[in-house]
Amino acid sequence: MSLNSSSAPSSLQATQPEPPVPQPHKYSPTKRLLFVIGLPAWVFLGFMLAQAIILAAISGLQAMGVDFSSINAIIFNTVGGVVIYALAIFLVVGVPWFVKKRPTTREELGLQRLPQWMDFVWSPLGMFVYLVLTTIVTAIATQALTFVDYSQTQETGFAEIATRPEYILAFLSLVVVAPIAEEVLFRGYLLGKLRKYAPLWLSILLTSVLFAVVHFQWNVGIDVFVLSIVLCLLRVYTGSLWAPILLHMIKNGVAFYLLFINPSLL
Repeated sequence: MSLNSSSAPSSLQATQPEPPVPQPHKYSPTKRLLFVIGLPAWVFLGFMLAQAIILAAISGLQAMGVDFSSINAIIFNTVGGVVIYALAIFLVVGVPWFVKKRPTTREELGLQRLPQWMDFVWSPLGMFVYLVLTTIVTAIATQALTFVDYSQTQETGFAEIATRPEYILAFLSLVVVAPIAEEVLFRGYLLGKLRKYAPLWLSILLTSVLFAVVHFQWNVGIDVFVLSIVLCLLRVYTGSLWAPILLHMIKNGVAFYLLFINPSLL
């Protein structure tokens, strides 16, 4: 992976916009509509299909007599999560490439350059904006969406961690692997593709709605919808996926600390 070929100083490259994105009006209305509907559906399908394939594989192995009960649950969940994310990225990004000959470029994914120091500046600023916005939106939602259980705990698959190695595995899974994979899928692939067929505001909205849906909890969905809006804006403004990845890691790192290290603060 190489740096941008521009001769501008690296401090300015981090905030330069991405290469020009084809304007939606260059495509026919029918093609735009098909892609605006189809792309989010495809990402959702790939995300769910990856989980279904792994669950089916585990069920098949159990039917053949393989005993998974002796495997540490934290190790099992960590490995399973990594495999599911990897398979989801392969299905979503790779299948259209191999079957339909529709390659996804590094520019579309936002991975055309290495991280730069400005990414480490924008990510904490994005965290501040996210905290302000999610506080406001959640306050509004509690008044408007009274049926939502806002105290519901998010299911992470790591409820039983007790030893130091288990904490390390849970940290790697939730704070490192998940942010990278989810950013590649949503703010990378989905947003990068949608922008060619829909206005930017609609692309950000659809990306954020889908990101909220795949968390399958109302209270979590409201929070990550706001997070996704900020992540999308960072992706567009910096021209790269690195600031969103770093912000996502910070957010998950804070949640990890509150859930597993010092839950009394909640």
